[in-house]
Amino acid sequence: MISQTYIPQQKLLAQYASAAVIGLGVTGYSAVRYLVSRGLEVVVMDSRINPALACEFKREFPAIETHFGAFSEHALEGHALVVASPGISLKEPMLRAAKKQGAHIVGDIELFLQENKKPLIAITGSNGKSTVTSLVGEMCLAAGLKPLVAGNIGKPVLDALTDEYDYDVAVLELSSFQLETTYQVPAEASAILNISADHMDRYDSMGDYVLAKARIIRGAKRAVLPRHEERLAQITNVNEILGFELEKPSSDNDFGIVKKSGKRWLVKGKQRLMQLHDIPLIGLHNVKNVLSAFALVDFLNIPLDVLVKAVVNFKGLPHRMQTIAKVNDISWVNDSKATNIGATATALNSLEQKVIWIAGGQGKGADFSELKSVVSGNIRQLILIGEDAAEIQAALCGLLPISLAKTMHDAVDLAAYSAIAGDIVLLSPACASFDMFRGFEDRGDQFKSCVEAIIGSASSSTSATTSQTGSGDVL
Repeated sequence: MISQTYIPQQKLLAQYASAAVIGLGVTGYSAVRYLVSRGLEVVVMDSRINPALACEFKREFPAIETHFGAFSEHALEGHALVVASPGISLKEPMLRAAKKQGAHIVGDIELFLQENKKPLIAITGSNGKSTVTSLVGEMCLAAGLKPLVAGNIGKPVLDALTDEYDYDVAVLELSSFQLETTYQVPAEASAILNISADHMDRYDSMGDYVLAKARIIRGAKRAVLPRHEERLAQITNVNEILGFELEKPSSDNDFGIVKKSGKRWLVKGKQRLMQLHDIPLIGLHNVKNVLSAFALVDFLNIPLDVLVKAVVNFKGLPHRMQTIAKVNDISWVNDSKATNIGATATALNSLEQKVIWIAGGQGKGADFSELKSVVSGNIRQLILIGEDAAEIQAALCGLLPISLAKTMHDAVDLAAYSAIAGDIVLLSPACASFDMFRGFEDRGDQFKSCVEAIIGSASSSTSATTSQTGSGDVL
């Protein structure tokens, strides 16, 4: 099932004796371990005075020179190789100055690709990439392969090389930030799942964001793309395109949906793959995710029954349209990973039930008026929290009932008061979380805790009432 291994590009590290690593987070730390294992001298810089991993780093690498605190524009003078963590913008004056002086600026993904000899599947998109990456990994596992699931998910890719991890195929989730410092991606299959406005605080325009994402198909043998995305069609230059959409395929290379004998089927061309109702994940957007996963592993020629079993057994990832409770026919769904407008729009469009929608946080420069197109009669109430709550309220004022809440607990309390049987209470923020939480995981966990507390309180009250009534009946 595995095709011949890649012939790697000219080894980048062979040209340098030293490197500067910018950013001492998990990615930067893994870059240091990798570079040291390959014999390079390393200097580490971080704009934070006390990075979270600083103490651990000093214990492991006491001899490595570190510079913590505000960056100086000329701090990289004399450094020919710079490894920048994805959180560091290439617009940083220090990096701009280094590039002007001829420094080679790369990220951890580029270093991995220079050395990787195994078949590669690469996945990006504004939304859904973690779900698809994880599902593709499960499909490979089900086929008896050892996948390396890494990149913007799981373990840092360079740790796999440093620790000599044994794998048959690399399945990488790649963010636009990681792709900025990646020159080409020699993948067997690369996917851009979707494009919607995100990180507009980092990019000058939507076009710049699209171009960053499009780097994933440079050097790819085949591209997996949504069929009707014009912005991607204009920049695709691969020989083989596998399209996917929630409609009848237009060619034998397309993946889609057809209805036969009253049942909806996922298909490749005219070949049936599986019935739609056998997919355990919530929402039509997840049907698209499954279609793209089928397309990405197509070159591996894995038996169909193995792939279908992997899909049926895949329960999704936390904080991504995750049903955390269903009580009194009210479903509580945690979609905290929806940190941009596109993710939330996809979630709302995929639901047919009445919705109590909880949103808000840090908008990252997004235009919330774009949410108007997804506001429909099935949204009974919007409850807003966070830094940009007022901005969202102004953008959607008059389109639906809107309430403001100071805390997650208050928001869940309001939702519980408003929800009736058949409703979905959906946390889908359309915003980043760092104004109130440590990250989207913390936001989702707090939502779950608040829901469990309210459900538990309601159950206790019901039990107490039942107990008192029961005593009276006995008398």
